[in-house]
Amino acid sequence: MKNRVQSSRLYKPWGFFILARFWDFWGKVCGQRRYIFPYPSPIPLKERGDDRSLPVRIIFSVIVTCFFAASYPISLVYADETDSMRRRQQGILTGMPFMANIAPRTFVDDLDRKLYLAKPPTRIVSLAPSITEILFAIGLDEEIVGVTDFCNFPPAALTKPKVAYSQPNIEALVALEPQLVLAPPSFLRADLLAKLEQLKIPTFVLESKTVEGILGHIQLLGRMLGRSPEANALAAAMRKQVAYVTSRVEGRLRPTLLYVLNSEPLITVGPGSFIHHLIELAGGRNAAERANAPYPRLTMEEVLTQNPDILLFPVGEYEGIPQAEQDRWKRWETIRAVQEGKLFQVNSDLLNRPGPRVIDALRHLVKVLHPDVAFDDPVDEPRPEIR
Repeated sequence: MKNRVQSSRLYKPWGFFILARFWDFWGKVCGQRRYIFPYPSPIPLKERGDDRSLPVRIIFSVIVTCFFAASYPISLVYADETDSMRRRQQGILTGMPFMANIAPRTFVDDLDRKLYLAKPPTRIVSLAPSITEILFAIGLDEEIVGVTDFCNFPPAALTKPKVAYSQPNIEALVALEPQLVLAPPSFLRADLLAKLEQLKIPTFVLESKTVEGILGHIQLLGRMLGRSPEANALAAAMRKQVAYVTSRVEGRLRPTLLYVLNSEPLITVGPGSFIHHLIELAGGRNAAERANAPYPRLTMEEVLTQNPDILLFPVGEYEGIPQAEQDRWKRWETIRAVQEGKLFQVNSDLLNRPGPRVIDALRHLVKVLHPDVAFDDPVDEPRPEIR
């Protein structure tokens, strides 16, 4: 229900006010003032004498009361509209909250924070390699003024100014005069976010938990940054590819796969992570499907209980499992993956980044899980990192 807001002009009980003035006028014209509804009479009825004008006054009182009772809701609506207009004008003048709640240029990030952009920013800093890849993919190479040390794709990203990664240099970031900072929550420290807010640098946080979430972020960034046609076309093409690839593994048995993000301690992916979703789309079963965190820690007892069919290790320039750590898994001879020699590697840049190349990651997962699956359209063979 809509709250009523006090109005200085429209909420007065005008019916009773005019009725009271009517009694004063009648008393002056007709002599001694007598009392009738709505005022209680201090004089007993038998002492008032004969008053033939009483019926007329009663009828007039009823008419006046009914008229203003009927008009009262109208005055409330008008008051609401007036107060609403007053707040709207205030929002326009301040550029803040009221207009931000209704403006089409208001966006909500994955921390449920609202950001109002009057126009698409032209100076953007990306604090994640996946975000950098999305920006380049939708044609925003010139608008990118800063990236992380790990942003290595496409090659043009290597030429952009760097602001570190998990510990972004706030001075270097501010010196770039960004109109928008895009970041994942995992590497955006609370003190850095507070500092950016203090400096009034708009910051938007993105966290993809599913493949569809990645596609949604691509389209969201397209709307924010004035690249909707390019973003929508990219997302549509990726959705088509997801549908095609998943159709090739539909109805097959699902091998159990353990993705070893880190060996010591053992960290993998669980429900709530986009990689978990990718494993399922590729026709596999995640060994940590019962975990209660997106990136849980597992004990070897849990791994032995799950007895995965496949072990998958990320490798790459910036992150991955060293070969020596991969070889140590061979001592667990009771694990089915070790018995059958199904220890595979995957390019970490493909699988760990929730960006446009996630389709490549999906296809490679299918090749790992179901090596006999053939694609009708041309597809690259597994990259050298996969064996």
